[in-house]
Order: sequence, then structure tokens, then C-alpha cells
Amino acid sequence: MPGTSDIIALNDKYLMNTFGQRGISIDRASGARVWDCEGKSYLDFLTGISVNNLGHGHPKIVQAIQRQAAKLIHCTNLYYVEPMLRLAQTLCEHSFADRVCFSNSGAEANEAAMKLARKYAKEAIDPGRTDFISFKNSFHGRTMATLTATGQEKIQHGFEPLVPGYSYAEFNNLDSVRALATGKTIGVIVEPVQGEGGIIPADPAFLAGLRALCDERKMLLIYDEIQCGLGRIGRNFAYEHYGVVPDIMTLAKALGGGLPLGAVLARDEIARAFTPGSHGGTMIGNPVACAAGLAYCEELFENGLAETARARGEELRGKLLDLAKRRSAIREVRGLGLMLAIQLDRPSAEIHKALERNGLLVISIAGDALRLLPPLNVASAEIDEAVGILDRVLGELD
Repeated sequence: MPGTSDIIALNDKYLMNTFGQRGISIDRASGARVWDCEGKSYLDFLTGISVNNLGHGHPKIVQAIQRQAAKLIHCTNLYYVEPMLRLAQTLCEHSFADRVCFSNSGAEANEAAMKLARKYAKEAIDPGRTDFISFKNSFHGRTMATLTATGQEKIQHGFEPLVPGYSYAEFNNLDSVRALATGKTIGVIVEPVQGEGGIIPADPAFLAGLRALCDERKMLLIYDEIQCGLGRIGRNFAYEHYGVVPDIMTLAKALGGGLPLGAVLARDEIARAFTPGSHGGTMIGNPVACAAGLAYCEELFENGLAETARARGEELRGKLLDLAKRRSAIREVRGLGLMLAIQLDRPSAEIHKALERNGLLVISIAGDALRLLPPLNVASAEIDEAVGILDRVLGELD
């Protein structure tokens, strides 16, 4: 079997250099654990960046994929395909939305959401309403429109000129949004919990204020729940935690159970702005991905996955707060549910590497923080193991 050095050689020879890989070649995985090509085991508190919310190789998802792949792998959307329609039904029945449009990724979902907002404006509000407000330190994707909506210069650098019509408000600052809103603004796109920006939850009053401002100015409120939705923060959707309902919501990551799948959800009045030919894609709503999505949604909506995540999140957070009392490198523990960050007193890159060497996979964010995104069904023993590794690595700094 090829070793790690062989796999890295293939990467270096044939792939464009778009990822900062960590020098580990993952060979297989099960539950909350992965193994590299040399057989070393790691506890996965990254889950593909909030994708494998049920852990790796969950039997219900594997079985759903196998059944659907044996029956129908792909079919053009010129015809009706049941898995896509059943998943749309499930999402609508368990959310505020009336209709769904699928995509292959979160970035595509956000692109479609902004297209929908502009199309709705032209037909129902004012054709001159084309602009969007997003937030500093946000992340919405890496296509041209979504990296423009992303409020981080490091993501945008080298791709100028950016798409016109975007401005950036201060997160959790309603006055900043109000100052940027003009007669051309049609939408505000916001992550209820900023992910790549550092795991920063929105203040409840801020989202309530955004809702009121959008209603007052006839702007659409768009939630990017790609990372924080689908049970991650301990509710089925993040908007349920805050009690503030958007007009449009985007989902991805965990939605496909590990396969590429995203979605735009909207109220009927807005959704009807999309007509045949106004949006589409060859691969959207893939039957196998939607079958996996249905299996995931069954666990989420019928079997109490979000409640499990909330309980496990409280357990992990409590143990991290206890750890912070012993380890001076920890400045703060923040987040909701199982979307947590450890704020450090120094750059996190070297600590990140040390955790990997000790068998724990996490990810650095915002320069000096660690992001923890374990499976939503993570076991208490696995939480103890992860905290033990953190304790050992951080203890070496004291």
C-alpha cells in the first residue's frame, strides 16, 4: 500500500496548490476516528469541517448511498427524481421554508441565494435594488460573488476587481448595517455564527434588529447556515436558537452526509422569482447525494440529533472551561453547541501541529484560535480523550 510520502508526491506533482495540507494522508475512517496510511489513529474533532456530523461511515448513510447508487446514480433535472423531491419535502416540513433549490456546495447555494434576491427585487420590489450588505470576518465561499461577499481581504486578494454592489458592516453592530443600507440594497447576508471568522455567535438582539431593519427597508434577510445549521449548534437550524426567521437560508456541508450537496430555502413568494432557465446546474440534486441527505435528516429531525449535540456541547464546553482554569494559554472558550473555539494567547499553528502529533485533529482559525467541530453524536469517552490531549499539549507550554 502506498505510504504517506507516496501520496504527497502525487499531490505535489498533479494537483494545483490550493490547499495547505497538513502532511497526513487519511486512508480510512470510522465514527469519530480516522487512520493514516501508516495506521496511526487520530480522534477527528474536525469532521471534514462540519460535514461528517454523524461521524465517518454511519451505517444509515452508507446503506442509503449503496441502495440509491444501485438504482440510479444520475439523471438530468429535465425529469422528476424522487430522492431530490423527498429531501425538499423534508426540509420544508421542518423549517420556515416553502420551497428549495439544490446545489453542489455551500458557495453555489450562496450564489443562488443572492441571484434569487436580485430576481425577486426586479419582479416584486424595485429593479434598481441590486446591492448586498455582508459582514467583516464573514465567509460565504470562493466563487467570485461569494468571495466578494466574504468580508476578509486575505480571501479576496489576487482576484480583483471584485463584483460590484457589496459593502461590509461590523458584525453584531446594527448601527453599522443601518449606515450602509441605501435605496439600492436588496439583501443582508449573515452567518448566525461566524465560522471561519473565529466562531463568533451573533447577539440575539443583533439578529432581531436585523430582522426589523430588513422589514422596515424592504430588504431580504439571508442566513448562511452552511456551517452552523443542521444540528451543529444544538438546534435543527440556527435560526431556531435565536427565534429570528430569515427570508432565505442556505445549507450545505452536513446536508449530503459527506457527499456534495447544498440548498437554498425560501418562502414561496420569494422562491417563485426563479422560473425555468433562471437557475440550474447539471449535477444539482444528485439522487445519491439526496438519498444520503434524507438519511442524515432522518437522524436530525426524527431521532433527536440536535438535542444530543446540545448535551454533548454542554459537556465539552464545561470540560474546556475547567481546562482553561489550569492552562494559562487559554484566553476564552466560546461558541454554541458543538461549534466551539478555544481562544489562545499566542498563534495557534504550532499548537495545532502538536495536537495532530498527539492524535487529535482540529483546525486553526483567525490566527490564534482552535476550532472544534466533533461529530454531533460524539461519545463522552471521546470528549474526555480530546480534552486529555489538549491538556497534555497545552501543559507543555506552561
